[in-house]
Amino acid sequence: MEYKFSDKVSGLKASAIREILKFTADPEVISFAAGNPAPEAFPKEKIAQISADLLQNDPILALQYSVTEGYGPLRQFLKDWMSTKGCFHPEFDDIIVTSGGQQANELSCKVLLNEGDTLLVESPSFIGSLNAFRSYNVNLVGVDMEDDGIDLDKLEEALKTQPNVKILYLIPNFQNPTGRTMSLAKRKAVYELACKYDFVILEDDPYGELRFAGETLPTIKSLDTEGRVIYSSTFSKLISPGFRTGFVSAPSEIIQKIVVCKQVSDVHSNIWAQVICHRFMTTIDREEHFNKLRAIYREKCDLMCSYIDGGFSDKISYIKPQGGLFIWCSLPESMDMNAFCTRAVQEYKVAVVPGNAFNITEGEVSHSIRLNYSTPTNEQIKKGMEILARMTRELLD
Repeated sequence: MEYKFSDKVSGLKASAIREILKFTADPEVISFAAGNPAPEAFPKEKIAQISADLLQNDPILALQYSVTEGYGPLRQFLKDWMSTKGCFHPEFDDIIVTSGGQQANELSCKVLLNEGDTLLVESPSFIGSLNAFRSYNVNLVGVDMEDDGIDLDKLEEALKTQPNVKILYLIPNFQNPTGRTMSLAKRKAVYELACKYDFVILEDDPYGELRFAGETLPTIKSLDTEGRVIYSSTFSKLISPGFRTGFVSAPSEIIQKIVVCKQVSDVHSNIWAQVICHRFMTTIDREEHFNKLRAIYREKCDLMCSYIDGGFSDKISYIKPQGGLFIWCSLPESMDMNAFCTRAVQEYKVAVVPGNAFNITEGEVSHSIRLNYSTPTNEQIKKGMEILARMTRELLD
């Protein structure tokens, strides 16, 4: 039988990252292509303790249906915590728990955009969100970035020339894939543009607590006085991605619509995981836990960067992140980036992600690659980066 797929999905393609990860089934391949938290970052003992206590003393809470908005005590904790960060405004905001940050971004798009409406994004941007946006047949338009975030001149040009701009999607902290951090000046300027041109900012902040260098900057949500910012985040990088527990802080009217859409999608997020997240976050020393994570990623990032500085061809440039999980390296324009990535994994047994996996428009040219330092061990980083360094010198010098 020949299947005729809906217009919403016919243009979607498998993630290039997932395709590359197939090569990592080879035990000889060292992967810098994933984006998983470091195995040593998981608070396994504490989770086991909380989970055992929950299933022993209150099992029905963890096993029964729950409400779509999320576990009440977790939502209250999030409101209190986000209020201290300026990411929840009690006078006009509400919070819903979602199945990870991915669902948070997808549902935000679903409730605000019609087919053909314009959604602006940083270029390049996170492939998971891009595919979610594409599934709604929106006019997806990329805006180039500078070292300190989105190019404001090009953003305003897009606002003037693109039809029905409804949302601007941003990852201001340690952006995936580039690792860039948006400056405070640009955060303020972007919000001013939102007020001027009447659109909503979708601020995706999965890595905000993983800052290990530089100065902490206010979120765009904290600047919001008109209800123009949707803030999404997740416990995936702080506790466990397997929990699939994220959240959205947004104006109440938007949250009400997200609730209805979520009921259609999955009824509610995993209640066991929500209870674990709540009890974990309210019984530990959070800053001590976050500092442990920051130390892990600082060490791994510095280690990877030391090999780029000391061994890579000087024809390769890179952005050293102040947090998060990724390093963005740019090859010279004379180098075929896709061929480089293919050769790296097939001949040199090191997997990296080609930059065009994060392109907004098919056919765009990218000369960059994304490296992940959170997933591999320090020994794998040393071995893999030595191999990549040798490869870059052989091919470019």
